[in-house]
Amino acid sequence: MNDIFRTLHNGSAIPFDEVPRLEVTAFLQAIIDATDRGWRVSSYFGIPTESGATLCCVLSSKADGLIGMAAADVAGSFPSIARLVPQLQLFEREIAEQCGIPAEEHPWFKPVRFHHSFVPGRDAWGRNPGDPILPGVMEFYRVEGEEVHEVAVGPEHAGIIEPGHFRFQCHGEEVFHLEISLGYQHRGIEQGLVGGPDPRTPFRMETIAGDTTIGHMHAHCMAMEALSGTRVPARAEALRGIALELERLANHTGDLGAIAGDVGYLPTASFCGRIRGDFLNMTAVLCGSRFGRGLVRPGGVLFDLGEAERDDLLARLDAARADLENAVELLWSTPSVMSRLENTGAVSADTARELGLVGPAARACGLNRDVRHDYPYGIFRMAQIPVITTHHGDVCARTTVRWLEAGKSLDFIRDQLRQLPGGGCRNEPGPLQGNRVAVAMTEGWRGEICHVAITDDAGRFLRYKVTDPSFHNWAGLAMALRGEQISDFPLCNKSFNLSYCGFDL
Repeated sequence: MNDIFRTLHNGSAIPFDEVPRLEVTAFLQAIIDATDRGWRVSSYFGIPTESGATLCCVLSSKADGLIGMAAADVAGSFPSIARLVPQLQLFEREIAEQCGIPAEEHPWFKPVRFHHSFVPGRDAWGRNPGDPILPGVMEFYRVEGEEVHEVAVGPEHAGIIEPGHFRFQCHGEEVFHLEISLGYQHRGIEQGLVGGPDPRTPFRMETIAGDTTIGHMHAHCMAMEALSGTRVPARAEALRGIALELERLANHTGDLGAIAGDVGYLPTASFCGRIRGDFLNMTAVLCGSRFGRGLVRPGGVLFDLGEAERDDLLARLDAARADLENAVELLWSTPSVMSRLENTGAVSADTARELGLVGPAARACGLNRDVRHDYPYGIFRMAQIPVITTHHGDVCARTTVRWLEAGKSLDFIRDQLRQLPGGGCRNEPGPLQGNRVAVAMTEGWRGEICHVAITDDAGRFLRYKVTDPSFHNWAGLAMALRGEQISDFPLCNKSFNLSYCGFDL
């Protein structure tokens, strides 16, 4: 592996010229071989060229704690290997859409976000430059057979949520197949980052997925710091870690309540809705924003924590822990609730591994995957959080992982607040070095976040690739519905709780 892919550590940068440029067949075979040996694809993207694109693949190996990267130049089109490496199927479609080059023999070749290529006039689907692109207008998979029927949900929904379309193939109540179509709110995030960074860049990063402000901004800052050679003070690393775990707590608590609400159990649903607000308010103590906006910046953090605020947070944490334990204990002790959670929407470990699932969705299937542990960064190089796994892969397992992770996050935050390092909170970053590539991964509350930044000669972004955990996990939701009752969809959907906007970049 090391003689084919250039290896690096999480949050580091290397000269882009040191990334091996392989012949395309050798490049694709190397990806197949690496995934067969347990490596997984963290990011796969294209850089448009005059005749085609430069394909770049970023793989990660928890066994070594290493990240590997290789590239290949392709002209006109590129071969699909999604049949052999299923976790690539969405990446290949994205490359085709962004670079305007077809993925040959892709098993289900269709647009991802329904927009014109990064290269004007080039289109992988043969559309003319002036043709209107209507999101969701495409062929859907169909199951033929007597009494097989189709149920379409969305993209508009009854609640105030983002758009997404779900197409079920059913026989009676049983779901044979679910196809998920997103991309209705494509925002051009990646395309807008080319030529940066500029004053708007941090604000774009904070809104990639609004409930994951800290996770994405932390990854971006790691990439910027690697490209500029900036050291982050120890106190800032601790405050970043506290903010990241508060973000995890707020969202896990909200999900525990929402799962209870989807099975009609209102006590836990009501309590967790309020407790989620308590965790958001703790983030506001750090920086004035309940979602952590404006806190994390390249070089450290913009807000320090005084002694009074620290004591206030410790008291709030103790109160929130007691409330959360009471609320969730009601869930576990109610047989009617447990009967709905257990054996619903199960995903096997083999399926999760093939699809490249990450975060709680993967850990609920027994896959021990956590960036904080496998590719430690920041404060997690010194303060480890135990990885929580369960083994049934169902709604109950995904709920259990959230609950147990919340307890570990509470322990971590309390420990960090009690032993905050002294010193400053930020070092001013220098200019970005040219012709370099940085890879930065964080463990957001949904799972692995991966940012890849490549600079040109002038130190500006030649390409900036963002992979939100939802990009890996939407296929897991589709598999969780196979053989289930269609009425189980809301519960399964909430147990994954994936991001539309994190996908619709």
